[in-house]
Amino acid sequence: MQKKGHFGGPTVACASDRAKRNRSPATPTAATPGGCRRRRARPAELFGASKVARAAFSDDVVEHYSNAAHVELAAFDAVEALDGLILTGGPDIAPSHYGADPHPHAGVSRPERDAAELAVLRRALDRGLPVLGVCRGAQLLNVALGGTLTQHLPDVLGHQRHNPAPGVFGPTAVRLSPGSRTAALLGDQALVHCHQHQAIDRPAEGLMVSGRTEDGTIEAVELVGHRFAVGVQWHPEQDVTDIRLVTALVEAAAARRQEVGQ
Repeated sequence: MQKKGHFGGPTVACASDRAKRNRSPATPTAATPGGCRRRRARPAELFGASKVARAAFSDDVVEHYSNAAHVELAAFDAVEALDGLILTGGPDIAPSHYGADPHPHAGVSRPERDAAELAVLRRALDRGLPVLGVCRGAQLLNVALGGTLTQHLPDVLGHQRHNPAPGVFGPTAVRLSPGSRTAALLGDQALVHCHQHQAIDRPAEGLMVSGRTEDGTIEAVELVGHRFAVGVQWHPEQDVTDIRLVTALVEAAAARRQEVGQ
């Protein structure tokens, strides 16, 4: 069951391998980013009155919804309960989703998570929900719309500055495109925190590149014509003093909620 936070604030959920296995197969896991325990969300002064949730299913859910029809049904039910969607970082997306063979340095993928998140994302886009993709989430947005990924950036760039060491986020300067939604929120340049060995290669049709690093790596994209569908390759959660992207997502979610009369 999803619960509202203080003052009608948002429900926040996370994808985690540590999700408890004693839940109903039809129930998404509601949890904190750090450990899959229920908690109340932050006050409405910060997040507004919307429910914003990360795409997440506990392991028992993905086992239950093990075929495409069940995954689509679960996605439909999950999205109906949301006002906005955050897709977080995580393992490499299986290259089969964008017509490629696995690179020798590709990480182990999670087919169940890929299927669940792709279904939730596509349904959310169809419903006009605001979406923020973070790292893997930005890549997922591109793949869901028909784009491809570079599977191992060091092969292309000749350096590992985007992924300097396990658990280390490399400071990265990103130049944002004037007139883009991302630039309107963050300015023409941003110093961000990156930790990835993959990135968007060919952007999907309709997905505008709105940010790049000096070495040409795509760091931000946004879906043209959508209320709010933004993907960033970096990790905005690593700077707790800058909540502009999340604030923009929640404001868009609150506006949509008001429009549909929820």
